[in-house]
Amino acid sequence: MRWGILGTGKIARILATAIKESDDGVLAVVGSRDPERVETFAAEFGARPASYDAVVEDPDVDLVYVGIHHPLHREWAIRAAEAGKHVLCEKPMALRYDDAAAIVDAAGRNDVLLLEAFAYRFHPQTEVIVDLVRSKRIGELRLIDATFGYDAGPDPGNYLHDRALGGGAILDVGCYTTSMAHRVFAAAAGVPTVETVEVLAAGRLNESGIDLASAATLVFEANRGLARVACAIDTNLESTVRIYGSDGRITVESPWLPGRIGKTASITVEQWDGSVDVVEIPVETEVYTVEVNAVNGFVHKRERSPRVMTWEDSLANLRTLDRWRAMMGVHYAGEPGS
Repeated sequence: MRWGILGTGKIARILATAIKESDDGVLAVVGSRDPERVETFAAEFGARPASYDAVVEDPDVDLVYVGIHHPLHREWAIRAAEAGKHVLCEKPMALRYDDAAAIVDAAGRNDVLLLEAFAYRFHPQTEVIVDLVRSKRIGELRLIDATFGYDAGPDPGNYLHDRALGGGAILDVGCYTTSMAHRVFAAAAGVPTVETVEVLAAGRLNESGIDLASAATLVFEANRGLARVACAIDTNLESTVRIYGSDGRITVESPWLPGRIGKTASITVEQWDGSVDVVEIPVETEVYTVEVNAVNGFVHKRERSPRVMTWEDSLANLRTLDRWRAMMGVHYAGEPGS
């Protein structure tokens, strides 16, 4: 699989490394609006430097990774799809639901693969979580606690603090917590996708209206299920997932980057009768390389909306994120209140 990357930031570098380590991938070309940065990046990974336009139009590119700032996802994911390229789009797929829906429409019209790049969704650990819930290992699902937070520092030049670049904790890491809640409640209900019907939230904004930290309660249509989610870009949180059922609890120590940040990939299953079982998941391949290998495989199998993160699932998650931001009063350009 011949990859093209849009962007030269931290996450683009991680994906370039994963492509290099993958079973069936090669980085052909890298695009950027900064000639000096793209020359350095491309030389490091043995790729050709180019502009964004040149990447999506390159006949030697099979698949485009959109690793640029959130507000640019809609334009360039659509441009790639319309050029007949398969698309791996960095999370969240877009700033808002309407933009994501436009990307999905473009992928459908042009018969290309489209996936949102939640690396944890591709890891075997997540499938184990889903199987445990689906098989009612802890009985009937009652509630999910999901947190993801870190301290990004006070640098005002960091895109996370820039509203024009789609900054804020909800879109950066809150999207992980909501996507996990959507996946788990769908598994419990035995359906592909579930929707939230209510979102209640509070948090802390900076002077420019960016959410530094927030906590929310999500109410799902399936069984009126509840999820308590929290995120931060100015505080180191525990970053775990706990799933509560009528008969017990599942604890996931490293849900978002299994085995990558100093913890093993393991799941603890506790029954209310006192029994405890620890499920160890072998971590033989780095989580982003697992993601790239999976994407390569989906293209070879001609899948377009793989079960690991279907288009409907991505859209449902964006609708939840829109509700969460609205409750917080976080608005981006072109939205009411911006």
